[in-house]
Amino acid sequence: MKVRIRVVRAVSSPEETEKYIAGHFNVLESYGVTKVTSADRSWVSNPNVYLLLVESMDGENRVLGGGRIQLRNQNFPLPLEGAILEKDVKIIEYMKKYKDLEVAEYCGLWNSREVSGYGLGSIYLIRIGVAITSFLGLKSLMAFCSPYTVKNSQSVGFEIIHGLGDNGSFLYPKEGLVATIMEIQDVMNLPYSVAVEKEFIDNLRNNPNQILLDESPKGSLEIHFDLNISDLTII
Repeated sequence: MKVRIRVVRAVSSPEETEKYIAGHFNVLESYGVTKVTSADRSWVSNPNVYLLLVESMDGENRVLGGGRIQLRNQNFPLPLEGAILEKDVKIIEYMKKYKDLEVAEYCGLWNSREVSGYGLGSIYLIRIGVAITSFLGLKSLMAFCSPYTVKNSQSVGFEIIHGLGDNGSFLYPKEGLVATIMEIQDVMNLPYSVAVEKEFIDNLRNNPNQILLDESPKGSLEIHFDLNISDLTII
């Protein structure tokens, strides 16, 4: 499998944004999820939203997976704030500690069946989402994590916010599905990450354009990283 992973600003990349939205919706629909705050497309007009795109390198530039980094400001609260507010009003007080553009949510993470099993959605996109926070001047990164991604998220430095919900857990996006609210409070130093993951993330930060060869449970994997740090300027 040969793919490119790059970062774009949503407002500057309408075609890629539509591909990302369509792919995410298809994955959610396959799980019977038709209403989820992270699938709301009002963020398309937010200048402080960045997309991570996993693209095919077969000449068609198909979007095979992705994720979204959405910075918080007064006009654009994080998607998780609305989702949690319905279940725990303590989220209001919790978010008061952040000024505009200090915290972001990593949301809308998905991958297609074509790349399932290569680890792109389960670990690579998680690592990259953390890596690019240093280019955006963020202090913290938050996320709603599925049971399948909690362990990998903890390995890169996320901690469970035990003071919200049921010890950090919520029934979300629908009854029968559980999401855990997590946060990295120091995205620059990643004090709670495991050493090998911090090394990987630091390498991406220092070398945002590189080619990685790896072996996954499903076979050989070649990733062309193109993180476009010169374009990731906050408006």
